[in-house]
Amino acid sequence: MTKDADKLVLIGEAATALREDFLHWQCRLRQMAMREGGGRPSAGMRPLIFARDDSQLAGSTVVLLHKAEPENATAFFRHQVLKTQDPVERWEKATEHMAAGYFQRYRDFDDTLTALFGPASELVDRMLSDGKIYLDFAELSQRFRLLCKVTELTERDLLYQATYWHNRMFNPNIPAGVRVVSFAPDWGRSQGESGFEDEA
Repeated sequence: MTKDADKLVLIGEAATALREDFLHWQCRLRQMAMREGGGRPSAGMRPLIFARDDSQLAGSTVVLLHKAEPENATAFFRHQVLKTQDPVERWEKATEHMAAGYFQRYRDFDDTLTALFGPASELVDRMLSDGKIYLDFAELSQRFRLLCKVTELTERDLLYQATYWHNRMFNPNIPAGVRVVSFAPDWGRSQGESGFEDEA
Protein backbone atom coordinates (compact mmCIF):
# COMPACT_ATOMS: atom_id res chain seq x y z
CA MET A 1 0.00 0.00 0.00
CA THR A 2 1.50 3.32 -1.05
CA LYS A 3 2.42 5.79 1.67
CA ASP A 4 1.38 8.67 -0.60
CA ALA A 5 -2.34 7.95 -0.39
CA ASP A 6 -3.24 11.63 -0.42
CA LYS A 7 -1.64 11.96 -3.87
CA LEU A 8 -4.08 9.39 -5.28
CA VAL A 9 -7.68 10.46 -5.60
CA LEU A 10 -10.66 8.08 -5.66
CA ILE A 11 -13.83 9.55 -7.06
CA GLY A 12 -17.51 8.66 -7.07
CA GLU A 13 -18.28 4.98 -6.74
CA ALA A 14 -14.69 4.01 -5.85
CA ALA A 15 -14.63 6.30 -2.82
CA THR A 16 -18.12 5.14 -1.78
CA ALA A 17 -17.12 1.48 -2.14
CA LEU A 18 -14.01 2.03 0.02
CA ARG A 19 -16.15 3.65 2.72
CA GLU A 20 -18.66 0.79 2.70
CA ASP A 21 -15.91 -1.86 2.76
CA PHE A 22 -14.33 -0.19 5.77
CA LEU A 23 -17.58 0.16 7.73
CA HIS A 24 -18.61 -3.43 6.96
CA TRP A 25 -15.18 -4.71 8.07
CA GLN A 26 -15.19 -2.61 11.24
CA CYS A 27 -18.66 -3.81 12.24
CA ARG A 28 -17.59 -7.42 11.71
CA LEU A 29 -14.45 -6.96 13.83
CA ARG A 30 -16.37 -5.24 16.62
CA GLN A 31 -19.10 -7.85 16.68
CA MET A 32 -16.44 -10.57 16.92
CA ALA A 33 -14.68 -8.68 19.73
CA MET A 34 -17.92 -8.51 21.71
CA ARG A 35 -18.97 -12.10 21.07
CA GLU A 36 -15.62 -13.87 21.21
CA GLY A 37 -13.13 -11.46 22.79
CA GLY A 38 -15.01 -10.35 25.88
CA GLY A 39 -15.27 -6.82 24.51
CA ARG A 40 -11.52 -6.25 24.32
CA PRO A 41 -10.51 -4.19 21.26
CA SER A 42 -8.83 -6.28 18.58
CA ALA A 43 -5.92 -5.09 16.42
CA GLY A 44 -8.18 -3.75 13.68
CA MET A 45 -9.93 -1.47 16.16
CA ARG A 46 -6.60 0.03 17.29
CA PRO A 47 -4.97 1.83 14.36
CA LEU A 48 -1.50 3.33 14.31
CA ILE A 49 -1.40 7.10 13.86
CA PHE A 50 0.94 8.69 11.31
CA ALA A 51 1.67 12.27 10.30
CA ARG A 52 1.41 13.33 6.67
CA ASP A 53 5.20 12.95 6.36
CA ASP A 54 4.75 9.30 7.43
CA SER A 55 6.39 9.74 10.84
CA GLN A 56 4.58 7.64 13.44
CA LEU A 57 2.83 9.72 16.08
CA ALA A 58 1.30 6.92 18.16
CA GLY A 59 1.04 3.16 18.43
CA SER A 60 -2.19 1.22 18.88
CA THR A 61 -4.96 3.71 19.63
CA VAL A 62 -8.50 2.54 20.35
CA VAL A 63 -11.02 4.32 18.14
CA LEU A 64 -14.80 4.09 18.36
CA LEU A 65 -17.37 3.64 15.62
CA HIS A 66 -20.74 5.30 16.19
CA LYS A 67 -24.28 4.97 14.93
CA ALA A 68 -25.35 7.74 12.58
CA GLU A 69 -27.87 8.63 15.31
CA PRO A 70 -25.93 7.92 18.53
CA GLU A 71 -28.41 9.27 21.10
CA ASN A 72 -30.02 5.93 22.02
CA ALA A 73 -26.71 4.15 22.49
CA THR A 74 -25.37 7.03 24.57
CA ALA A 75 -28.46 6.98 26.77
CA PHE A 76 -28.07 3.22 27.30
CA PHE A 77 -24.40 3.50 28.30
CA ARG A 78 -25.03 6.48 30.57
CA HIS A 79 -27.90 4.66 32.27
CA GLN A 80 -25.79 1.56 32.89
CA VAL A 81 -22.86 3.57 34.26
CA LEU A 82 -25.06 5.47 36.68
CA LYS A 83 -27.06 2.37 37.60
CA THR A 84 -24.22 0.40 39.17
CA GLN A 85 -20.76 1.00 40.62
CA ASP A 86 -19.74 -2.58 39.85
CA PRO A 87 -17.26 -2.45 36.92
CA VAL A 88 -17.74 -6.14 36.15
CA GLU A 89 -21.50 -5.73 35.86
CA ARG A 90 -21.03 -2.70 33.61
CA TRP A 91 -18.62 -4.61 31.37
CA GLU A 92 -21.01 -7.55 31.12
CA LYS A 93 -23.97 -5.31 30.25
CA ALA A 94 -21.96 -3.48 27.61
CA THR A 95 -20.70 -6.63 25.89
CA GLU A 96 -24.11 -8.28 26.07
CA HIS A 97 -25.75 -5.25 24.47
CA MET A 98 -23.15 -4.87 21.72
CA ALA A 99 -22.80 -8.60 21.00
CA ALA A 100 -26.48 -8.81 20.06
CA GLY A 101 -27.57 -6.83 17.03
CA TYR A 102 -25.69 -3.60 17.66
CA PHE A 103 -23.16 -4.05 14.84
CA GLN A 104 -25.45 -6.10 12.59
CA ARG A 105 -26.15 -3.39 9.98
CA TYR A 106 -23.07 -1.44 8.96
CA ARG A 107 -25.16 1.08 7.05
CA ASP A 108 -26.52 2.29 10.40
CA PHE A 109 -23.07 3.69 11.23
CA ASP A 110 -21.43 6.98 10.50
CA ASP A 111 -17.86 7.03 9.17
CA THR A 112 -16.55 9.58 11.68
CA LEU A 113 -14.39 7.82 14.26
CA THR A 114 -13.54 9.11 17.72
CA ALA A 115 -10.97 8.50 20.44
CA LEU A 116 -10.56 9.58 24.05
CA PHE A 117 -7.25 10.99 25.32
CA GLY A 118 -5.90 12.27 28.64
CA PRO A 119 -6.29 15.89 29.71
CA ALA A 120 -2.70 16.88 28.91
CA SER A 121 -2.26 14.81 25.75
CA GLU A 122 0.58 16.16 23.61
CA LEU A 123 -0.57 13.79 20.86
CA VAL A 124 -3.88 15.65 20.61
CA ASP A 125 -2.03 18.97 20.36
CA ARG A 126 0.21 17.60 17.62
CA MET A 127 -2.68 16.14 15.62
CA LEU A 128 -4.66 19.37 15.87
CA SER A 129 -1.61 21.32 14.76
CA ASP A 130 -1.18 19.04 11.74
CA GLY A 131 -4.89 19.19 10.90
CA LYS A 132 -4.89 15.84 9.09
CA ILE A 133 -3.29 12.51 9.95
CA TYR A 134 -3.34 8.91 8.76
CA LEU A 135 -5.03 6.08 10.66
CA ASP A 136 -3.53 2.71 9.67
CA PHE A 137 -5.78 -0.30 10.39
CA ALA A 138 -4.86 -3.95 9.84
CA GLU A 139 -6.43 -7.28 10.78
CA LEU A 140 -7.77 -10.46 9.16
CA SER A 141 -5.80 -9.94 5.93
CA GLN A 142 -7.39 -6.53 5.48
CA ARG A 143 -5.69 -3.15 5.68
CA PHE A 144 -6.92 0.42 5.44
CA ARG A 145 -4.97 3.66 5.45
CA LEU A 146 -7.32 6.58 6.03
CA LEU A 147 -6.44 10.23 5.66
CA CYS A 148 -8.50 11.96 8.36
CA LYS A 149 -9.31 15.49 9.40
CA VAL A 150 -8.79 15.89 13.16
CA THR A 151 -11.21 17.90 15.31
CA GLU A 152 -11.37 18.27 19.08
CA LEU A 153 -14.97 17.94 20.30
CA THR A 154 -16.64 19.93 23.05
CA GLU A 155 -18.61 18.27 25.84
CA ARG A 156 -21.87 19.36 24.19
CA ASP A 157 -21.11 17.44 21.01
CA LEU A 158 -23.15 14.25 20.54
CA LEU A 159 -20.04 12.27 19.62
CA TYR A 160 -18.19 13.56 22.68
CA GLN A 161 -21.00 12.25 24.88
CA ALA A 162 -21.17 8.97 22.96
CA THR A 163 -17.40 8.49 23.33
CA TYR A 164 -17.28 9.45 26.99
CA TRP A 165 -20.10 7.16 28.16
CA HIS A 166 -18.94 4.28 25.98
CA ASN A 167 -15.51 4.50 27.59
CA ARG A 168 -16.99 4.80 31.08
CA MET A 169 -18.75 1.47 30.53
CA PHE A 170 -15.41 -0.27 30.06
CA ASN A 171 -13.15 1.95 32.20
CA PRO A 172 -14.42 3.31 35.52
CA ASN A 173 -11.23 5.31 36.14
CA ILE A 174 -11.49 8.01 33.49
CA PRO A 175 -10.01 11.25 34.90
CA ALA A 176 -11.65 14.66 34.73
CA GLY A 177 -10.86 16.85 31.75
CA VAL A 178 -10.39 14.11 29.17
CA ARG A 179 -10.20 15.18 25.53
CA VAL A 180 -12.22 13.61 22.75
CA VAL A 181 -11.08 13.85 19.14
CA SER A 182 -12.97 12.99 15.96
CA PHE A 183 -11.38 11.61 12.80
CA ALA A 184 -13.30 12.33 9.59
CA PRO A 185 -11.93 10.23 6.69
CA ASP A 186 -11.30 11.70 3.26
CA TRP A 187 -12.35 8.66 1.26
CA GLY A 188 -11.05 10.10 -1.97
CA ARG A 189 -7.54 10.15 -0.51
CA SER A 190 -7.62 6.91 1.49
CA GLN A 191 -6.74 3.32 0.58
CA GLY A 192 -7.69 -0.25 1.34
CA GLU A 193 -6.33 -3.65 0.42
CA SER A 194 -7.07 -7.26 1.21
CA GLY A 195 -5.28 -10.57 1.01
CA PHE A 196 -1.98 -9.52 2.60
CA GLU A 197 -0.21 -11.78 5.09
CA ASP A 198 -1.20 -10.68 8.60
CA GLU A 199 2.01 -10.88 10.64
CA ALA A 200 0.09 -10.85 13.92
